[in-house]
Order: sequence, then structure tokens, then C-alpha cells
Amino acid sequence: MESGDRLNNPIHHRRHIRIICIGAGASGLLFAYKLQRSFEAFSLTIYEKNEGVAGTWFENRYPGVACDYPAHNYTYSFAPKPDWPSVYVSGPEIRGYFEDFKSKHGLERYCKVKHQVNRAEWIDGTGEWRVQIKDLVGDCVVEETCDILINAAGVLNQWRWPEIPGLHEFKGELMHSANWNEKTDLRGKRVGLIGNGSSGQQILESIQSSVAHLDHFIRQGTWIFGPFGPELPRAYTQTELREFAETPGLLLELRKKNESRINSAFKAFLSDTKEQAEMRAHIEYEMKAKLQSLELEDMIIPRTGVGCRRPTPGINYLEKLTAGNVSVLCGEITKVTPKGCISSSGKEHPLDVLICATGFDTSYIPRFQLIGQDGATLMKEWATQPRAYLAIAAAKFPNYLIFYGPNNPFASGPFLSTIECQADYMLKLIDRYQTENIRSFVPKAEAVADFMSHAVKILARTVWAEDCRSWYQRVQKPRGSSNEEKMPSLSAAESLTIWPGSGLHYIEAMAEVRADDWDITYRGNRFEWLGNGFSRTETDGESDLAWYVRERDDGPYMSREKRRRLQTRRSSPVESADGKMLKGDISTD
Repeated sequence: MESGDRLNNPIHHRRHIRIICIGAGASGLLFAYKLQRSFEAFSLTIYEKNEGVAGTWFENRYPGVACDYPAHNYTYSFAPKPDWPSVYVSGPEIRGYFEDFKSKHGLERYCKVKHQVNRAEWIDGTGEWRVQIKDLVGDCVVEETCDILINAAGVLNQWRWPEIPGLHEFKGELMHSANWNEKTDLRGKRVGLIGNGSSGQQILESIQSSVAHLDHFIRQGTWIFGPFGPELPRAYTQTELREFAETPGLLLELRKKNESRINSAFKAFLSDTKEQAEMRAHIEYEMKAKLQSLELEDMIIPRTGVGCRRPTPGINYLEKLTAGNVSVLCGEITKVTPKGCISSSGKEHPLDVLICATGFDTSYIPRFQLIGQDGATLMKEWATQPRAYLAIAAAKFPNYLIFYGPNNPFASGPFLSTIECQADYMLKLIDRYQTENIRSFVPKAEAVADFMSHAVKILARTVWAEDCRSWYQRVQKPRGSSNEEKMPSLSAAESLTIWPGSGLHYIEAMAEVRADDWDITYRGNRFEWLGNGFSRTETDGESDLAWYVRERDDGPYMSREKRRRLQTRRSSPVESADGKMLKGDISTD
């Protein structure tokens, strides 16, 4: 927008903004919904490499794939689904939720499936991103430009093979959990399964009864959260489903109860706390009751604190480990041969099928080439340690925003509620970009450094910094590095890529944009956003020109604490400055 456009229009004149979003999973769809709900004068294109939306839930199709999070809380906070059939639901059912959300809000208009972003470069002269996209159907490359680039590809989007000598010399069928061959018939086969994370547990639970024998290779134990005590129902009754749909407040009460339990867990993840000790004792007791084997207890129950690795519900996983056709082998696989795997004992285990449930590249480096200011590449900038600003942005990469970047609260908060607060933060930045003459915004390097320094101090107090192998920790070699290259020496806390606090802590931290942490440049005079001297209210024929004249002070509180109390109170009224009790909701926007 030229200076003349602003000088001939009222304050906060909106310019047209062009946005490209990478990925149509949970984050990309949410961003599109929130953008169209609040904004006008924009163009948005979401490039998705798959032929459908839902991201990881579109890609992962292994037997037993499911969400290990209570389904009623694996929804957007404002979009419940009363008819979830059970407490935990399958991958296809989760995929259906996101597909329905896309259709309900007309988000398909923004999506270009089977298009993969290969490269994005910041052009400083024009203050825009130049993005190269491969059309996977037409097998051609197209180029687009945009003002703002959103990376909503997520962290669990690039699966990786384990680094085991001879892996690809195996002559049987080799599969990864995230690249499952749905035509494979495992009945009566000798199967090797590497990994005991969520995917490995779900696969084992699903295939154990049909295979001839299953060798389960694990490197360390894992905490299983349950369900313990009164078993959570596997399926809701028709009466429950009807009540969720028809009884006002019932489903909301359940969702809030679940969310409150999740949001009160952070203290238990601090080392040497009473809460951690009590949780450990309880879960260890329940796991032993299910395993009923000293040998299995020694292999499966971790020595590290509960939460060092991501805990899972593991429904029926522990029981399946005791089956007669399952062998649990703890330790490194020293080599894969054409016929099977050689375990740390030196014994070769013959296999027909080898399944690698070994997770994803969690380096946070995008799979496309990203070039920022002065030729900086994110691959180099984050090669040794990913360093983001509040999990959403990177120094040297202007107008580039990330969903669930490094130091996100994956370990301590609800996933979809977290991405909602990230989307809101992004849109606050975009609102300023659209209504002021901002050219670029990028987090200051010193702000990122200060944040990282603070995070290390807090994370050092948590069980996440203990000595376990976890994708919370940055322990992998930089992508593209040789085997000879080694990671620099980092302390346990420095290697962590999760938020230094609870999920609620993150949500409160993201409530407001700290402009002093950002380098902001302008197109011309920074005050041209003031326009021609007229307010937008004066030029809107439907506006009340005296909207601020009222009979009582019902405006938002000016202190952060009073706004927070009003927003988060249960039901008790809040006292106003003049001593009156305020019972109605007051906007805190």
C-alpha cells in the first residue's frame, strides 16, 4: 500500500494481505477458521502435500491407530463433538472430525491438496516471501509470493527410520508405523516391532492375537498412565450419548473436568516433589499388578521420573506383553540381517515382517528450504539447537510464524487449546500488520536468547531433564549431517524443546504481544497509519458516534490481574472499583 492510500483514508485503513499457510492439519484448519472469522481483505492459500486434510491423522493408518488423549478434549475448545463413541477414539474418527470442521466452515476454499512447498525465501527488497510449490499431480513447480508465511506442518510430520546397521538389507517386509502398507497381512507371521511409544503400543495391542510370534524390541521402559482404578469405559452407552447431546452443560462439565485435571499436573512433573513421588508410587503399583512378572517389571517400569518420556494410557498394552506369543527384548538391536534382527544378547531373531514404530524427525527444521534475512537458513540456524521465540517465531525470519515450534507445551498442556492461543497471538500480529504500515516483524535475537536462558533454569528442575531418551530432547544429528558429525555438548535442560511451565502458564504468557521483543520495520513514516484525521467510526454509517457514553463503568479492567480473574473465575462475582459486585460477563478484549 502506497503512502497516498493511507493519507487519503481514515485511521487503521485495512490493506489487502496475502498469506500462505503450509499444512492443512489441526493447526492449518484452525488458522483458516480464525482468520476468516475475524478478518476481511485477505487472501489465504493452504498448501497440503497429502490428498486430504487432517495432517498426521490422514497419514497414520497403522493397525490400532488412535488418539491416546480423551476424545472430548481432543477438539477445539469451541467445537465439541457430543457423539464421540468412546473415551479414546480411532485415527479415522479423529480424521473425520477435522474433515467435518473443514466442510462446516467452508475451509476447502483455501486448501490446495497434493501441493508440497519446497522452498521459501524472504525478499528483503520487497518485504515478502517467495515460495516455490510443487504440484504433485501435474508434476510441475509453481511460484507464489505472500506477505506472511505460516508454517502449520507440525512437528510429527516427517517419519524416520532407526539408525540400525543393515536395516535396509532385510529381505522380509520392512514398514514404518507412519508409512503403513494397508495391504499387508500379518496373520501367522513372525513379526518384529521396534519401539514402545504410543504408536508401538497401539500396534502391539492390535496385532498380537493374529501373529504367530511377536518380538518387541525396546530400548527403555515407559510409564503407562492407565486407565487404572475404576476402568474408564471403552464405549459410551446410548443413554450417555443422548444425555451429552440433550442435557445442557453436561458435556461441558465433563470437558472442563478433564481439562482441569490436565492443567493441574505440572507440579507432578517437578523433580523431588511430593506430587511426583505419589504419582510414581501409584502408577508403579498399578503397572506391577498388570505385569505380574519381575522380569517384565525390570524392563518396562522406568528408573526415571514419571513424565521424562511422554506417558501414555496404554490400554491393554501391559496385558498383551504377558501373552505367550510375545517376547520383550530390552536393549539395542546391534544389527539387522536379511533374515531378522540380532539383539544385544547376540541372538538372531528370524522375522517375516519388521515394523519400526520409531517416531519422527523432531529437529523442528522444516522439510523445505527456508531462507531468511541475509541468506540465513533455518537448517543452519537450528542445526545444533532449535531456538524459537515462545514456540511461534524465529530470529532472522521476518513475517514467518510457526505452530508448535520449539519449546511448545506439548508435555504439560492440552494440544488443541494451545494451538488456539498461538493462532490468536498470530492474528494479533497480523491485525497490526494489516491496519498499520508495518513492513516486517521478526523476534529480536536477544529476546530469543533471553527466553532460552530462562527456560533452561526452569526445565532443569523437571523430570524432563532426567536421563531418558525422549523426543522432548534435542539429541538427533542435524538433518543432512554425516555420521561423523556430533552434536555439541548440551546440558540435559538445554537439550529440551518443551515449554518451561504448565499449559495454562503458556496460555497466559501468550495473551498479549510484547512488542518490545520484536524488530518492526515500516513502509515509510511509521505514523501514516493515523491516516487523514478521521476515525473509522465516523466513516461507518452504522456506528454510534458516542459509543463510549454509558450509565456505568462496564469497560475492561486495565490491570492484567483483574482481567485474568474476571476471565477465569468459576461463578462468583467480581467486585468493581466502586465496590459494586459485577455479575455479568465483561469483555476483556
